[in-house]
Amino acid sequence: MPGPLQRLRRLVRRGPSDSPGRVVDALGRVGLVGYGLVHLMVAWLALQLALRMPDAPADAAGAVGAISRLPGGFAALAVGAAGLTAFALWQLAAAAVGFRWVHGGERVRKRFGAVAKSIATGGLAVITVDYLLGPARPGGDSAARSLAAALLEQQAGRWLLGGAAVTIMVLAVMMTYTGVRRTFLGDLDLDAVPAAGRAVIAGLGVAGHLSRALVLAVVGVLTGVAALTGDPARAGGLDAALRALGSAAPGSAVLTLVAAGIGAFGLFCLADAATRRA
Repeated sequence: MPGPLQRLRRLVRRGPSDSPGRVVDALGRVGLVGYGLVHLMVAWLALQLALRMPDAPADAAGAVGAISRLPGGFAALAVGAAGLTAFALWQLAAAAVGFRWVHGGERVRKRFGAVAKSIATGGLAVITVDYLLGPARPGGDSAARSLAAALLEQQAGRWLLGGAAVTIMVLAVMMTYTGVRRTFLGDLDLDAVPAAGRAVIAGLGVAGHLSRALVLAVVGVLTGVAALTGDPARAGGLDAALRALGSAAPGSAVLTLVAAGIGAFGLFCLADAATRRA
Protein backbone atom coordinates (compact mmCIF):
# COMPACT_ATOMS: atom_id res chain seq x y z
CA MET A 1 0.00 0.00 0.00
CA PRO A 2 1.70 3.24 -1.13
CA GLY A 3 2.12 5.96 1.49
CA PRO A 4 0.96 9.59 1.17
CA LEU A 5 4.29 10.79 -0.22
CA GLN A 6 4.39 8.00 -2.78
CA ARG A 7 0.85 8.83 -3.93
CA LEU A 8 1.74 12.53 -4.12
CA ARG A 9 4.90 11.75 -6.10
CA ARG A 10 2.82 9.67 -8.53
CA LEU A 11 0.34 12.54 -9.00
CA VAL A 12 3.14 15.03 -9.62
CA ARG A 13 4.85 12.82 -12.21
CA ARG A 14 1.65 12.50 -14.21
CA GLY A 15 1.18 16.24 -14.62
CA PRO A 16 2.92 18.96 -16.63
CA SER A 17 4.56 20.44 -13.53
CA ASP A 18 5.22 19.77 -9.85
CA SER A 19 1.57 20.47 -9.08
CA PRO A 20 -0.52 17.52 -7.77
CA GLY A 21 -2.79 17.22 -10.79
CA ARG A 22 -3.88 19.20 -13.84
CA VAL A 23 -6.70 21.05 -12.07
CA VAL A 24 -4.34 22.43 -9.42
CA ASP A 25 -1.86 23.26 -12.18
CA ALA A 26 -4.43 25.27 -14.15
CA LEU A 27 -5.82 27.07 -11.10
CA GLY A 28 -2.31 27.72 -9.81
CA ARG A 29 -1.39 29.49 -13.04
CA VAL A 30 -4.49 31.66 -12.65
CA GLY A 31 -3.31 32.39 -9.11
CA LEU A 32 0.11 33.44 -10.41
CA VAL A 33 -1.58 35.90 -12.76
CA GLY A 34 -3.50 37.28 -9.79
CA TYR A 35 -0.28 37.46 -7.76
CA GLY A 36 1.29 39.45 -10.57
CA LEU A 37 -1.67 41.84 -10.80
CA VAL A 38 -1.51 42.49 -7.05
CA HIS A 39 2.18 43.37 -7.39
CA LEU A 40 1.39 45.71 -10.28
CA MET A 41 -1.22 47.42 -8.10
CA VAL A 42 1.24 47.65 -5.18
CA ALA A 43 3.76 49.20 -7.58
CA TRP A 44 1.18 51.79 -8.62
CA LEU A 45 0.37 52.61 -4.97
CA ALA A 46 4.10 52.84 -4.16
CA LEU A 47 4.58 55.24 -7.09
CA GLN A 48 1.74 57.39 -5.73
CA LEU A 49 3.49 57.31 -2.36
CA ALA A 50 6.71 58.47 -4.01
CA LEU A 51 4.78 61.35 -5.61
CA ARG A 52 3.22 62.16 -2.20
CA MET A 53 -0.28 61.29 -3.47
CA PRO A 54 -1.17 58.07 -1.60
CA ASP A 55 -4.85 57.06 -1.53
CA ALA A 56 -4.39 53.56 -0.05
CA PRO A 57 -1.69 51.62 1.85
CA ALA A 58 1.01 50.44 -0.54
CA ASP A 59 0.73 46.79 0.45
CA ALA A 60 -1.21 43.65 -0.45
CA ALA A 61 -4.29 44.68 1.54
CA GLY A 62 -4.33 48.09 -0.13
CA ALA A 63 -3.90 46.50 -3.55
CA VAL A 64 -6.70 43.98 -2.98
CA GLY A 65 -8.96 46.79 -1.78
CA ALA A 66 -8.16 48.83 -4.89
CA ILE A 67 -8.90 45.84 -7.15
CA SER A 68 -12.22 45.23 -5.34
CA ARG A 69 -13.37 48.72 -6.34
CA LEU A 70 -12.77 48.12 -10.05
CA PRO A 71 -15.61 46.93 -12.35
CA GLY A 72 -15.81 43.15 -11.97
CA GLY A 73 -13.36 43.36 -9.09
CA PHE A 74 -15.34 41.11 -6.76
CA ALA A 75 -15.46 38.29 -9.31
CA ALA A 76 -11.78 38.76 -10.10
CA LEU A 77 -10.91 38.46 -6.40
CA ALA A 78 -13.00 35.29 -6.07
CA VAL A 79 -11.17 33.65 -8.97
CA GLY A 80 -7.87 34.98 -7.66
CA ALA A 81 -8.45 33.54 -4.18
CA ALA A 82 -9.10 30.08 -5.63
CA GLY A 83 -6.03 30.33 -7.84
CA LEU A 84 -3.77 31.56 -5.03
CA THR A 85 -4.92 28.70 -2.81
CA ALA A 86 -4.21 26.23 -5.61
CA PHE A 87 -0.74 27.71 -6.17
CA ALA A 88 0.00 27.47 -2.44
CA LEU A 89 -0.91 23.75 -2.60
CA TRP A 90 1.22 23.36 -5.73
CA GLN A 91 4.23 24.82 -3.91
CA LEU A 92 3.70 22.51 -0.93
CA ALA A 93 3.72 19.55 -3.32
CA ALA A 94 6.91 20.89 -4.93
CA ALA A 95 8.49 21.29 -1.50
CA ALA A 96 7.66 17.66 -0.65
CA VAL A 97 8.54 15.80 -3.85
CA GLY A 98 9.38 18.34 -6.58
CA PHE A 99 12.43 19.82 -8.32
CA ARG A 100 13.48 16.48 -9.76
CA TRP A 101 15.93 18.12 -12.19
CA VAL A 102 18.28 19.40 -9.46
CA HIS A 103 20.06 17.60 -6.64
CA GLY A 104 21.71 18.13 -3.26
CA GLY A 105 21.82 21.60 -1.74
CA GLU A 106 20.15 23.23 -4.74
CA ARG A 107 17.10 20.99 -4.38
CA VAL A 108 16.94 21.74 -0.63
CA ARG A 109 17.16 25.49 -1.29
CA LYS A 110 14.44 25.35 -3.93
CA ARG A 111 12.16 23.30 -1.69
CA PHE A 112 12.66 25.80 1.14
CA GLY A 113 11.81 28.58 -1.32
CA ALA A 114 8.67 26.72 -2.37
CA VAL A 115 7.50 26.69 1.27
CA ALA A 116 8.09 30.46 1.44
CA LYS A 117 6.09 30.96 -1.78
CA SER A 118 3.30 28.81 -0.38
CA ILE A 119 3.14 30.96 2.75
CA ALA A 120 3.21 34.21 0.73
CA THR A 121 0.50 33.21 -1.73
CA GLY A 122 -1.57 31.51 0.97
CA GLY A 123 -1.40 34.70 3.04
CA LEU A 124 -2.55 36.75 0.06
CA ALA A 125 -5.42 34.29 -0.45
CA VAL A 126 -6.48 34.89 3.18
CA ILE A 127 -6.41 38.69 2.67
CA THR A 128 -8.50 38.27 -0.48
CA VAL A 129 -11.06 36.05 1.22
CA ASP A 130 -11.35 38.65 4.01
CA TYR A 131 -12.47 41.21 1.44
CA LEU A 132 -14.89 38.74 -0.12
CA LEU A 133 -16.54 37.75 3.16
CA GLY A 134 -17.09 41.16 4.68
CA PRO A 135 -15.44 44.27 6.09
CA ALA A 136 -11.68 44.13 5.74
CA ARG A 137 -9.81 43.22 8.88
CA PRO A 138 -6.67 45.12 9.87
CA GLY A 139 -3.88 44.20 7.50
CA GLY A 140 -0.45 45.34 6.48
CA ASP A 141 1.22 47.46 9.16
CA SER A 142 -1.61 46.96 11.68
CA ALA A 143 -1.30 43.19 11.39
CA ALA A 144 2.51 43.36 11.69
CA ARG A 145 2.30 45.54 14.80
CA SER A 146 -0.39 43.36 16.36
CA LEU A 147 1.75 40.28 15.81
CA ALA A 148 4.80 42.06 17.25
CA ALA A 149 2.77 43.08 20.30
CA ALA A 150 1.53 39.50 20.78
CA LEU A 151 5.09 38.17 20.63
CA LEU A 152 6.40 40.80 23.04
CA GLU A 153 3.75 39.77 25.57
CA GLN A 154 5.25 36.29 25.73
CA GLN A 155 8.07 35.20 27.96
CA ALA A 156 11.32 35.98 26.13
CA GLY A 157 9.17 38.00 23.71
CA ARG A 158 12.05 40.17 22.53
CA TRP A 159 14.03 37.06 21.62
CA LEU A 160 11.04 35.66 19.69
CA LEU A 161 10.58 38.92 17.79
CA GLY A 162 14.33 39.11 17.21
CA GLY A 163 14.22 35.57 15.79
CA ALA A 164 11.43 36.68 13.44
CA ALA A 165 13.59 39.61 12.31
CA VAL A 166 16.54 37.29 11.61
CA THR A 167 14.26 34.93 9.66
CA ILE A 168 12.99 37.82 7.53
CA MET A 169 16.56 38.95 6.83
CA VAL A 170 17.55 35.40 5.84
CA LEU A 171 14.63 35.32 3.39
CA ALA A 172 15.78 38.68 1.99
CA VAL A 173 19.29 37.27 1.47
CA MET A 174 17.87 34.18 -0.24
CA MET A 175 15.75 36.38 -2.50
CA THR A 176 18.83 38.45 -3.35
CA TYR A 177 20.73 35.25 -4.22
CA THR A 178 17.83 34.13 -6.41
CA GLY A 179 17.85 37.45 -8.25
CA VAL A 180 21.60 37.80 -8.70
CA ARG A 181 22.17 34.17 -9.73
CA ARG A 182 18.92 34.04 -11.76
CA THR A 183 18.09 30.66 -10.26
CA PHE A 184 14.39 31.40 -10.81
CA LEU A 185 14.93 30.62 -14.49
CA GLY A 186 15.47 26.97 -13.54
CA ASP A 187 11.83 26.75 -12.43
CA LEU A 188 10.58 27.79 -15.88
CA ASP A 189 10.29 25.91 -19.17
CA LEU A 190 11.65 28.43 -21.67
CA ASP A 191 12.61 26.06 -24.49
CA ALA A 192 9.90 27.43 -26.80
CA VAL A 193 10.60 31.08 -25.89
CA PRO A 194 12.82 33.08 -28.31
CA ALA A 195 16.14 34.37 -27.01
CA ALA A 196 14.84 37.96 -26.85
CA GLY A 197 11.85 36.83 -24.81
CA ARG A 198 14.10 34.88 -22.42
CA ALA A 199 16.23 37.98 -21.92
CA VAL A 200 13.16 40.09 -21.10
CA ILE A 201 11.86 37.49 -18.63
CA ALA A 202 15.27 37.27 -16.98
CA GLY A 203 15.54 41.06 -16.70
CA LEU A 204 12.08 41.36 -15.15
CA GLY A 205 12.86 38.55 -12.73
CA VAL A 206 16.17 40.06 -11.61
CA ALA A 207 14.68 43.53 -11.07
CA GLY A 208 11.65 42.10 -9.31
CA HIS A 209 13.49 39.77 -6.95
CA LEU A 210 16.08 42.40 -5.97
CA SER A 211 13.42 45.06 -5.31
CA ARG A 212 11.36 42.68 -3.21
CA ALA A 213 14.50 41.62 -1.32
CA LEU A 214 15.28 45.25 -0.47
CA VAL A 215 11.76 45.88 0.85
CA LEU A 216 11.82 42.62 2.82
CA ALA A 217 15.16 43.59 4.35
CA VAL A 218 13.64 46.90 5.52
CA VAL A 219 10.74 44.96 7.08
CA GLY A 220 13.36 42.84 8.86
CA VAL A 221 15.13 45.96 10.14
CA LEU A 222 11.85 47.42 11.43
CA THR A 223 11.09 44.14 13.17
CA GLY A 224 14.55 44.07 14.69
CA VAL A 225 14.19 47.63 16.00
CA ALA A 226 10.85 46.68 17.56
CA ALA A 227 12.56 43.72 19.27
CA LEU A 228 15.46 45.82 20.57
CA THR A 229 13.24 48.60 21.90
CA GLY A 230 10.34 46.42 23.04
CA ASP A 231 8.01 48.78 21.14
CA PRO A 232 5.63 46.97 18.72
CA ALA A 233 4.77 50.32 17.10
CA ARG A 234 8.27 50.29 15.56
CA ALA A 235 7.40 47.15 13.54
CA GLY A 236 5.69 47.33 10.17
CA GLY A 237 4.85 45.54 6.96
CA LEU A 238 5.26 46.39 3.30
CA ASP A 239 3.63 49.82 3.51
CA ALA A 240 5.84 50.88 6.44
CA ALA A 241 8.94 49.61 4.62
CA LEU A 242 8.08 51.58 1.48
CA ARG A 243 7.39 54.70 3.55
CA ALA A 244 10.75 54.24 5.27
CA LEU A 245 12.47 54.05 1.89
CA GLY A 246 10.54 57.13 0.74
CA SER A 247 11.61 59.13 3.78
CA ALA A 248 15.31 58.49 3.15
CA ALA A 249 17.26 60.96 1.04
CA PRO A 250 16.90 60.85 -1.91
CA GLY A 251 13.81 58.86 -0.91
CA SER A 252 11.52 59.75 -3.78
CA ALA A 253 14.01 58.48 -6.38
CA VAL A 254 14.71 55.29 -4.40
CA LEU A 255 11.02 54.59 -3.89
CA THR A 256 10.31 55.19 -7.58
CA LEU A 257 12.99 52.65 -8.52
CA VAL A 258 11.63 50.14 -5.98
CA ALA A 259 8.10 50.69 -7.33
CA ALA A 260 9.40 49.98 -10.83
CA GLY A 261 11.06 46.80 -9.56
CA ILE A 262 7.87 45.60 -7.88
CA GLY A 263 6.02 46.29 -11.12
CA ALA A 264 8.68 44.29 -12.98
CA PHE A 265 8.01 41.37 -10.64
CA GLY A 266 4.30 41.66 -11.41
CA LEU A 267 5.05 41.35 -15.13
CA PHE A 268 7.46 38.49 -14.42
CA CYS A 269 4.62 36.64 -12.67
CA LEU A 270 2.62 36.72 -15.90
CA ALA A 271 5.48 35.01 -17.76
CA ASP A 272 5.94 32.70 -14.78
CA ALA A 273 2.28 31.63 -15.04
CA ALA A 274 2.74 30.63 -18.67
CA THR A 275 6.04 28.75 -18.32
CA ARG A 276 6.35 27.45 -14.75
CA ARG A 277 7.26 23.79 -14.29
CA ALA A 278 7.91 23.88 -10.52
